[in-house]
Amino acid sequence: MDTRAPGHDHPGGPTDAAPVHGAPAPASRAFRRRAAGLRGALYRVVVAAGTPFGRPGRARPSGIRGRRGTALLSAVPLALVAGAGLPNAAAVDDGAAATHSQGTPASIPAAVPEGLRPFYTQRIDWENCGADVQCGGLEVPLDYTDPAAGTIRLALARVRAGDPAGRVGSLVYNPGGPGASGVDALKSAPEPPATPELAARYDLVSFDPRGVGESAPVRCAPVGAAGDAGPVDITPDTQAEVDGLVRSVRETGAACRSATGPRLGHVSTLETARDMDVLRAVLGDPRLNYLGVSYGTYLGTLYADLFPDRVGRLALDAAVDPRLDALETLRGQAAGFQRALDAFLADCATRPDCPFGTDPARAAKRLTDLLARLDRAPLPASGSAFLDRDSAVVIMSQALYSRDSWPVLESALGAALAGNGTEFSGLVGTAEGEAADQSFQAVSCLDLPPAVTSPEQLQAALPSFRQASPVFGEWLAWNGLACTDWPVEAVGAPRTITAPGTPPILVVGTTRDPATPYAWAEALAGQLESGVLLTREGDGHSGYNIGSACVDRAVDRYLIEGLPPADGTHCG
Repeated sequence: MDTRAPGHDHPGGPTDAAPVHGAPAPASRAFRRRAAGLRGALYRVVVAAGTPFGRPGRARPSGIRGRRGTALLSAVPLALVAGAGLPNAAAVDDGAAATHSQGTPASIPAAVPEGLRPFYTQRIDWENCGADVQCGGLEVPLDYTDPAAGTIRLALARVRAGDPAGRVGSLVYNPGGPGASGVDALKSAPEPPATPELAARYDLVSFDPRGVGESAPVRCAPVGAAGDAGPVDITPDTQAEVDGLVRSVRETGAACRSATGPRLGHVSTLETARDMDVLRAVLGDPRLNYLGVSYGTYLGTLYADLFPDRVGRLALDAAVDPRLDALETLRGQAAGFQRALDAFLADCATRPDCPFGTDPARAAKRLTDLLARLDRAPLPASGSAFLDRDSAVVIMSQALYSRDSWPVLESALGAALAGNGTEFSGLVGTAEGEAADQSFQAVSCLDLPPAVTSPEQLQAALPSFRQASPVFGEWLAWNGLACTDWPVEAVGAPRTITAPGTPPILVVGTTRDPATPYAWAEALAGQLESGVLLTREGDGHSGYNIGSACVDRAVDRYLIEGLPPADGTHCG
């Protein structure tokens, strides 16, 4: 990721496993294929993505199923010379009834190179595409170093400010990823990404980043079924299983290169940050006002690094540290998920009906023993599927994104202790689909060099991952192979970003965030010259608009009035 968190989606294909205790091989592999799909969707978030199946902290009381099910539609990029076919100058944004947006002299920098000027001066034509939602498109260059090489059309969505008279401007929103659809986040999510107070004062604008959703998405040609060469194990124990995982990674990269072509090398977060400046200008905003969650914080940080003089009010929630390399990021996340799991078990132990008992230390041992049993003998689950250790680990990681999911996870673990995996497997949500997994990996592998260059290097790092997390360490470590044989070389690298000269940039961190550990928010706020840290004491991924009135007030005041809280402010 960059996910800045690279890591990267599942290295391709089904998960492991030979049948155990007479379980039919096809059934076992089918369940592992199902778990692999979940793993890919989850890992987009695990590596500083947004959320697996919806905005963090909004889990449904009856389960952890996702709130978004909108299909990702492909959009064929238009191979146009820069400026050719772009809309002519016309009406600027005219308020509440606006159907057009276009840049102004104040929003279009005088220093924009001539080859890029047609992109900055184009017009967005908005059309209604849902209740209170408008959709549009934006042309951006495929390659910013060669604007004449063709274009990509980005899908946009906008919800107009509820109080036109008090409108501040546009607030660009990124829900996380890479691979998450910003259009879907505005168009289909039951809850808005902002509080009513913020939505009243801003036009909320989001987009599908290049390579994602309806913005020239990454495609990967079909690869041979895992069963053709044996099942792929996501936590391999033998050399044959390691070889199968490496082969799967290589085949996935080749399949994406085959189906996507040269565009595969132009879906980096760095290029998306440049796209966001074109969007800012065409919306008519002299400076970018922005709310980014998880991976979206990395996108916002890169924007501040590229365009410090165009930064307005940037709120970065569930922050990632751009100084970390891919391996460090994965290891940090292993520790973050373990910390969240420990908090979950400690909470469970406070109740007499906790299936693991009332002693937190014993609870951890009982969970470890349960996972070991699942590794030896997977439990029957729904239909002909089976629940094995790796599947359970991935599903547990999903549940740890929100404290609201803990009761459901507790119940499922209790059932598994009693020998029933059906309830556990029922927690698998509906992911955004394989296309989002492909986008995730393509962006991630461009944003950072591979975590390791060989399986041997990965195996040498395994002890440190197991120490960081006895439960999640091995799974996250092996994800480090996902970009080892990617067909396009990374364009990003770990580095300190200071963004000198910007107005205050607000960084929000949650103390027991599993996917983007709190230490990352501290690190980002510390390295940004104007960084201001707002801390939420609590559990789950992200801090804004998930129930903390203190955080919501501080973020809203900053974005609406430009007044950040005091650096180091803590909220419950």
